[in-house]
Amino acid sequence: MRYLPIDNQLFSQNRQRLTNLLKPKSLVVVNANDIMPTNADGTMGFRQNNDLFYLTGVDQEETRLVLFPEHPDPKFREILFLRETSELIEIWEGHKLTKTEAEQTTGIPQKQIYWTHQFEQVFIQLVFEADYVYLNTNEHTRAGIEVQTQDARYIVEFRQKYPLHHLERLAPLMHYLRAIKQPMEIPLIQTAIDITNKMFRRLLGFIKPGVWEYEIEAEMMHEFIKNRSRGAAYTPIIASGANACVLHYIDNSQQCQDGDVILLDIGAEYANYNADMTRSVPVNGRFTTRQRAVYDAVLRVMNEAKQMLRPGNLWDDYHREVGKVMESELIGLGLLDRDKVANQDLDAPLYKKYFMHGTSHFLGLDVHDVGNKYRKMEPGMVFTVEPGIYIREEKLGIRLENNVVITESGNTDLMANIPVEADEIEELMNK
Repeated sequence: MRYLPIDNQLFSQNRQRLTNLLKPKSLVVVNANDIMPTNADGTMGFRQNNDLFYLTGVDQEETRLVLFPEHPDPKFREILFLRETSELIEIWEGHKLTKTEAEQTTGIPQKQIYWTHQFEQVFIQLVFEADYVYLNTNEHTRAGIEVQTQDARYIVEFRQKYPLHHLERLAPLMHYLRAIKQPMEIPLIQTAIDITNKMFRRLLGFIKPGVWEYEIEAEMMHEFIKNRSRGAAYTPIIASGANACVLHYIDNSQQCQDGDVILLDIGAEYANYNADMTRSVPVNGRFTTRQRAVYDAVLRVMNEAKQMLRPGNLWDDYHREVGKVMESELIGLGLLDRDKVANQDLDAPLYKKYFMHGTSHFLGLDVHDVGNKYRKMEPGMVFTVEPGIYIREEKLGIRLENNVVITESGNTDLMANIPVEADEIEELMNK
């Protein structure tokens, strides 16, 4: 892997934290993601199932973790199954984990590591001792699942082989655990953010009238990859002019024009953890008076929103309060009428015309990380803060986004070192 080794205590502790939540005599099975096909004999780059990575640190296909903390035989309480390599695989695909390396990565002893083709002969010694079996599904509220996953196939397979076993949902437990980042996880997120910082400063010296959005993307990828990142944490949005008003613009195919503002929603991945940053900068290095007014309004909303991310607050309450702050700014910019706002339908607030998305989401192994919005905010949770104002008739869209971790007394901005004040942006662009 490109990233530096991670202390396997993180994964051992994560497994222990999960076992503490299980019902008595429970068995857990977690599968790796598939390598997905493209066309002909092509495949996409492999991306590990985040729950499996969280519990093992293994970044390899055809991997399976089985946990049975109350099994009478201690060697069956934690079991890892790996793809067995061969000379042919080594020649065509490269190195795969040995059992020794897997022990170093996961903290699971070698005697409890088997090859994936041995799964059935080992599993049959466990499954009939279990009262509950936890299997995994993707239960993200924003997920659109059209391709059957390894987890989904295994659920079908398990039900056919063991129809009388009682199945439990693993996802709610993983969502509960992963929402609170462990002390060893924060530096991994911070590394992704630090790489993003280097990239953004590089771009500030590159952006000028006449460059193409895809050229900016190339500069971004250069900085990411040379700093041990696998690349962008998500498909980057590099949107100049009117493109900035398209929330999920990913074509990155237009030429940047003098006088436009370009919206950059770009973050690095590092060790499967993600940064998620947005900045809006003037293509020519100087904001117009109107652009600066809108920019400063968004920045004020972001700063006030950050102060609301505190222990004990609730997601929906937080977003309602941010909406009130945004209303005030939009009135000040002449985009909303104060009287109409006073008489608006509270279920369809007028600010949504110019700020139509949420302000924050969980961040971690997934960019839109797992977590429960009805759970009160707690120390260790990491959120984005990303207000925006999009004025289609002015071909102007501005969004600013930082990543913060909730602390006992409030929060810490993990992106505090990334330029965001308009004066600093202009100064760096005009060096």
